[in-house]
Amino acid sequence: MNPFRRARTLRACKASKLTAFAAISIALFVGLTAQASAQDAQSYPNKPVRIFVPYGAGGVGDLTMRLLAQKLSENAGQQFVIENRPGAGGALSARGALSAEPDGYSLAVTGNGQAISMTLFKARTYDVLSDFTQVSITATFEMLLAVKNDSPFKNLQDLVEFARKNPGKLTLGAINPGSTQNLSAYLFKQLTGADVTIVPFKTTPEVVTAILRGDVQMGFDFYAGFQGPISDKQVRILATSGEKRNPLLKDVPTAVESGLPEYVVTSWNGLASRAGMPEPILRKLNKLIVTSLEDPVLQEKALKLGMDARGSTPEEMRDRMARDIVRWRGVIEKANLAATE
Repeated sequence: MNPFRRARTLRACKASKLTAFAAISIALFVGLTAQASAQDAQSYPNKPVRIFVPYGAGGVGDLTMRLLAQKLSENAGQQFVIENRPGAGGALSARGALSAEPDGYSLAVTGNGQAISMTLFKARTYDVLSDFTQVSITATFEMLLAVKNDSPFKNLQDLVEFARKNPGKLTLGAINPGSTQNLSAYLFKQLTGADVTIVPFKTTPEVVTAILRGDVQMGFDFYAGFQGPISDKQVRILATSGEKRNPLLKDVPTAVESGLPEYVVTSWNGLASRAGMPEPILRKLNKLIVTSLEDPVLQEKALKLGMDARGSTPEEMRDRMARDIVRWRGVIEKANLAATE
């Protein structure tokens, strides 16, 4: 045989053997990794799990997550510990999970607020879709449109008709520019064509006080924010923003029933981890969350706060996040709201 051809043949054989060896090594590595993940999932959780919450202690979002953490601890036999890290549009709590291993022991509360932040915050250092593994939705909650109890507006149609005929005469209170409440007010304007002035407040109690004093004619917030004034009959709810009537307000129609078929706004929270969580752990954690949320006592307590506590698949949570990013981006851009640093 030609010595050059023989050398080429030998090199080809060596390359083929190396390729085969590499393929076998990769297959062994993948197999061992999958086996290790399955073993980790069987023992998960074997130490405390941290949940980073982007709200201050005592708020409705914090309280409902504490209800879930307690039930998770009972069902898993390990502590699920709440760590409050409010501020920066949820970025502080997100960093808690993003700086940890994606092993299911560090979780961040994400949701509608993070979908909004994707458009509203320029200096965002993460992508809520690509940098996180979505685990499960944990609760949904709707918006309420409240007026003072002696308001001349008896229903949503009356209010919208007056606002259209009297541009600039009505004021609407909602907390913090860029919040779900605030953007829900802008969406209301965009869908109804009602020329109302949106007045921002720092806190929900300030919104309630402004309604009661007559500083604003109406206000947007969640059930928990209006719960006291509703019980005391100081405010009247004209409409709710969910797909169906609120079980705590059975006599109050939805915005859809009131003639606004496109006005459906349900905010939500969920749990996520840094991207890369092994599939077996993800599925076990998801099942643990969904099962814990099905507890009747937890659901009853959450309902009293105006929350519908219900889990989802990871895929459903990711789809919800993706849809809300697009939806709120449209509202923000149409309202010409400037992104913050």
